[in-house]
Amino acid sequence: MIRTDDDRLLPVLLICAQALVWPGAALVRGTVPSGSALLVAALVAGVVTAALALRRTRPVVALVVVAAACALGAGPLPAGAMAVLGTAGVALALFTVATERDTFTAVLCGVALAVWQLLQNISLHGLSDRDGLDLVLTALLYAGACGAGLLVRRNRRARRAAERRLKRAETERHRLPAVERRRMERELHDVSAHHLTAVVVTAGAALGLRDRRPELAAEALEFAVETGREVTRALSAVRAPAPSREDLPSPEERLLDLVAGFRRLDQQVDCEIDPLPDGAVADAAYGIVREGLTNVARHAPGAHTKVVVRYGDTRTDVVVTSAAPPTGTAAHAAGLGGGRGQGFLRSRAREAGGTLHSGPTADGGWEIRAALPGRTTTQVEQSAPRGYRLAQVIAAVALVLQPLLPVLVIRAETTSSGSHVSAGILFALLAAAQAVALLWLRRAPRTALGALLGLAPLWPLAMAVGDYTGPAFLPPALSMLATCAALAGEAARAVADPAERTAAAPVRTADEPSPAERPRHVRLLALPGTAALQVAPVAIAAVLVHALAATVAVLDHGTTAPDWAVAVGASAGAVLAVGAARWGGTLRGRRVLAVRGTQEERLTVWTEEAVRDAWAERRRIAAGLETTVLSRTADMVGEAEAGRLDATAERAREALAAMRALLDAVRESEGEDEAGARRRPQPTLQALDLLAHQCRATGRDVEIRLTDRVPQRLPTAVDLAAYHAAETVLAAGGDEPAMLELDADDGTLTLTATGVPRAARPAVRERLTARIAPLGGTLTTGGPGTVHLRLPLAAAPVEQGRATDKEEGSER
Repeated sequence: MIRTDDDRLLPVLLICAQALVWPGAALVRGTVPSGSALLVAALVAGVVTAALALRRTRPVVALVVVAAACALGAGPLPAGAMAVLGTAGVALALFTVATERDTFTAVLCGVALAVWQLLQNISLHGLSDRDGLDLVLTALLYAGACGAGLLVRRNRRARRAAERRLKRAETERHRLPAVERRRMERELHDVSAHHLTAVVVTAGAALGLRDRRPELAAEALEFAVETGREVTRALSAVRAPAPSREDLPSPEERLLDLVAGFRRLDQQVDCEIDPLPDGAVADAAYGIVREGLTNVARHAPGAHTKVVVRYGDTRTDVVVTSAAPPTGTAAHAAGLGGGRGQGFLRSRAREAGGTLHSGPTADGGWEIRAALPGRTTTQVEQSAPRGYRLAQVIAAVALVLQPLLPVLVIRAETTSSGSHVSAGILFALLAAAQAVALLWLRRAPRTALGALLGLAPLWPLAMAVGDYTGPAFLPPALSMLATCAALAGEAARAVADPAERTAAAPVRTADEPSPAERPRHVRLLALPGTAALQVAPVAIAAVLVHALAATVAVLDHGTTAPDWAVAVGASAGAVLAVGAARWGGTLRGRRVLAVRGTQEERLTVWTEEAVRDAWAERRRIAAGLETTVLSRTADMVGEAEAGRLDATAERAREALAAMRALLDAVRESEGEDEAGARRRPQPTLQALDLLAHQCRATGRDVEIRLTDRVPQRLPTAVDLAAYHAAETVLAAGGDEPAMLELDADDGTLTLTATGVPRAARPAVRERLTARIAPLGGTLTTGGPGTVHLRLPLAAAPVEQGRATDKEEGSER
């Protein structure tokens, strides 16, 4: 199969294009190049082709070789002999540097090339003999290649980050139901092992000593009543745990307990462990540390070991380093391993989305080092050491200022000694200023656009001061390129990342008109694509400024056309250029928005499926608790309160037997396919802990808070609507830490979501309003990234029934 992204033939295509330009064009005109010229051209072409073929592995070296070879070859060869290789070849090498290396290196290479080109022209022709427009065009080519490479690299990183996040979500999608099953199984085991067993033992002892110590019977009955109520409270917590993080041991606590266990085996273990979120990364870290400590205890007992777990923004480092074993220590368990531990470790790290390496250390010990995903899936460039950056700058300056290349390529032409500065030098300075403004576009868009518009009128002034004699329309057109690039970028960002309105504004309630009933101008402003209208004033200003600059440039340069025709033509050209830039930026923004929407939709669907499967597992086990264990526990409490010790012991044994039977049923159903459940129960607010767990496991920190004023039992429609509203808010996307707080006051349930800027988008607000409007709820937006939802607890019974039927019917 032919790969569509294979660009290894590009150097060959460049050589063919160069051959068509020279010597092909010369042969067509009847001019036969000399043999020495053909030999030099062949040597240069071979060096350039070899360098471009290796540009993926050594991009900076390839760029230097290509630029130097083309500069050396341009000296003895006629004009046009290096036209393609010296422009497209160098641009291709610079593009590769921008895609394969960091931003600093790419920008440094681009600036070094432009400055080298400027100094070479000054050394050959002085400051005033040439217009120097070819220098500006070459610099723009370099800037375009560098910018395109940086854009490709950023898009590639974003795509890979989205793929990693989706992979983590898919892994957690299948993991969450099993985690919930194990949690409930563990909690049920603790209840049966401690509470019910204690009642059975206490009651049995009191019955055996009834004749000699009759007071034990009363104590046993009182203990049975208290324990039975404790069992009821514990099982209720198992059925509906609070959506907080302190219910289960945190991954950090589990790792510390693991280290403490090995210390009890006389192993010298030091540890530095950061808090980790529960999920696949935490499980992989725990398994790697456990395997590493086990290997040390097996192969190097008594060796000093250090465990380091660092949880960062972009990666989680897990390192287990052991020193050489003490002399004379016998490894009694060295032969107990199966030899598959390292393979399992790499598999565990790979499944979590990371890598693992292991090997001996310099002092005779062993080290296991794993790099797992971090807090976010977005890759951040690691800053290079200052010494390395300084070496890069020194090398670039040396290559730019070295006198060898200008001496080799200098021609036998007399350079001018005049003091007049050419237009090309002025154009180069203006182009450099525009490049700086474009670099600041993302950080300060208004300032950057203002600077670009302020630089536009200076181009006609540079033409007049530098006595420019080339085409009059070309400098204004070049000045417009930077403005159009900025407008296209801003239009794309306005569509893909629309600015959120932070002012608190109430959203449609049940009494307000629907979107279809609103006035036409209001509906147009609510369309997703109209966010790009925010750049309309800047676009109008750009048309006026550039049309005026082009008109002044053409009229000052001299023309036979009427003034009004020049003004109309310049205005039409500016309108077409600005309109094309905005149109292209809008299309790109919509494409990015569509791709992001597809990814977020998949992430939302997988989160919903994971929560619903885990909720179905919880409800299935809770149903067994309600019908068996809780009823028998209640009977035990009733018998104890009635003073019947024999019946109390019997009911305790029945409750314990029912608990064990339920545990066996949970274990037997662990491998069953849940797809057979055609109707899964809809999650309620009691499933918020599952939703928060799934969000944390996929890389987003989510905290849930419920005040004591929230009733234990809510109306069904309110319970369902509140959960789905919370799910919709978190499904809006984003990597920011989010918090959901629920409170109840004056018959109203309030859901406050913070850290959710995308929830203020019109489409998300419409979905939220559709959830809460049938119950008379309201939706308002507060500060940045804050949404308030209010639901009346006394909803109409008819509305509750309709909402419940609608929610249940969606899963049939």
